[in-house]
Amino acid sequence: MGFPRPLKTLYVQVLLGIALGVLVGALWPDVGVALKPLGDAFIKLVKLVIAPVIFLTVASGIAHMGDIKAFGRVGLKALLYFEVVSTLALLVGLLVGHVLQPGHGFNIDPAALDPKIAAGYLDKAHHAEGLVPYLLHLIPETFFGAFAEGNLLQVLVIAVLTGFACTRMGPFGDRAAAAMGDLAKLFFGIIHVVVKLAPLGAFGAMGFTIGKYGVASLVQLGALVATFYITAILFVLVVLGTIAWACGFSILKFLAYIREELLIVLGTSSSESALPQLIEKLERLGARKSVVGLVVPTGYSFNLDGTNIYMTLATLFLAQATNTHLSFGQMGALLGIAMLTSKGASGVTGAGFITLAATLAVVPDIPIAALAVLVGVDRFMSECRALTNFIGNGVATLVVARWEGALDRDRLSRELSRGPNAPPLEVIEDLPAA
Repeated sequence: MGFPRPLKTLYVQVLLGIALGVLVGALWPDVGVALKPLGDAFIKLVKLVIAPVIFLTVASGIAHMGDIKAFGRVGLKALLYFEVVSTLALLVGLLVGHVLQPGHGFNIDPAALDPKIAAGYLDKAHHAEGLVPYLLHLIPETFFGAFAEGNLLQVLVIAVLTGFACTRMGPFGDRAAAAMGDLAKLFFGIIHVVVKLAPLGAFGAMGFTIGKYGVASLVQLGALVATFYITAILFVLVVLGTIAWACGFSILKFLAYIREELLIVLGTSSSESALPQLIEKLERLGARKSVVGLVVPTGYSFNLDGTNIYMTLATLFLAQATNTHLSFGQMGALLGIAMLTSKGASGVTGAGFITLAATLAVVPDIPIAALAVLVGVDRFMSECRALTNFIGNGVATLVVARWEGALDRDRLSRELSRGPNAPPLEVIEDLPAA
């Protein structure tokens, strides 16, 4: 006798894993904390193949594209979109924080906080600051060093160079591009095997989160956490929903289409844990491989909608909680600083909290020690950051593909109606000329 049909569906299994993790973490905190290796192991297994998938997808996509001008055009459109929508996310966080004032009434005395808690994050933030060091960091020390470190932007640089080289090598370049495309299928096959472990990974990660930090810490700063989740949901439904409507699809149907990936991200608190699956889903929806391969990995560093909302909202929360008055001029300066720090710390582990530290470091009015207030609940908010970032990058890819004329709108409509479990249609390979 087998399992009931619904239990054989991955998203139901992941949902059960999350629920069991919450239950174990709440009832037996020590056991929940001990489950951390399960979540870590799943994320490591996924990250094992992310760099090869990005390299092979982007390199073969550029090689098949043939037109270097088309590649540059797609890249510029993607960066323009990222900057506009990321700025909107920062403004939304700033507006909601100013209107709802979730930190009002806390009356926290920074002198009573332990500055050592914030010091570690501040040190990491200093390493992430500066445009020139950041640009230099895009260039790997060795060809294979980027793969060993799992630095997606460095892998992207290598993939671009490889793809360009293939376009200049005639028939040999065509054969190399075809070989890379076939090899990419192998790594996607590995992902399909690894993703079967997602319920176990979600169970371990959620058990650790609840067991270590407890529901009490969530309740203590519930105003901020609730405000952040509500703001993120409104951003997805209103801002991204409007963008999706203008692009010709429903944000609700899109969310339903990627529901399995969203649950994996929720369970692991990492948007990277579902990156390869997102690439596959976007290609199935009618976006061309070359566009998907460029926009998705770039968006993981330059299109962090959830992180941007968190940065301005959390900064205002700390200002309000410590009774630090910020003028409209200072909030404008905060917005400009956040636009820079959100780029400078991309790719750093725990980037959301670290970029917040980098922002506070250059806004001296707010005491840096106030970061200690958020340490206990940051893990709960990291899940929302990851989900919003993930959704934002999916929408961004479809928008840029539509903008470039590289999105089959009929296919998009059919796929969203058929659902993610229907047999996939063929993938569209080539980028049309403008």
